[in-house]
Amino acid sequence: MTAADRLMALESLDAESLCARAETALGALVEVMNRETTYLRAGHVREATALTGEKTQLAQDYVTLARAIQRAAPRLKAEAPIRIDALRRGHEALATQMAENLRVLATARTVTENLLSDVARAAGNTAKPKTYGAAGQSPKPSAESMKGLSINRPNIPK
Repeated sequence: MTAADRLMALESLDAESLCARAETALGALVEVMNRETTYLRAGHVREATALTGEKTQLAQDYVTLARAIQRAAPRLKAEAPIRIDALRRGHEALATQMAENLRVLATARTVTENLLSDVARAAGNTAKPKTYGAAGQSPKPSAESMKGLSINRPNIPK
């Protein structure tokens, strides 16, 4: 079944069924994003990363349902106006949750980058000469002392 076929099948559902499916998908997406945000705030990056596949699938499901609702909007507004208003409010709440989630993700990324930079800088400082040369200047570090930094990251999904 193609994406267009799935979209047409969703559009042909009665208003209550389509709205109910969209509400379920929306609730599940908000819930997984809340868990991810909570994990990231607590510094549990691996647990948050483990939710990526589920979050991606839920987002795809919700977008498909939202498209079907958009295409069937005139009919749905006539048949289930209260459900459509509830979905609109839920969608607005999702937008707020997504903004918060993205803010926390950006913060986690910045913290990680800063931490790695600090570790690399500290590792590089230990290799600097701690004496002065004959001219009273600190000698340049040799190429031998400028080694890279290696990080062992087993079992972390990319």
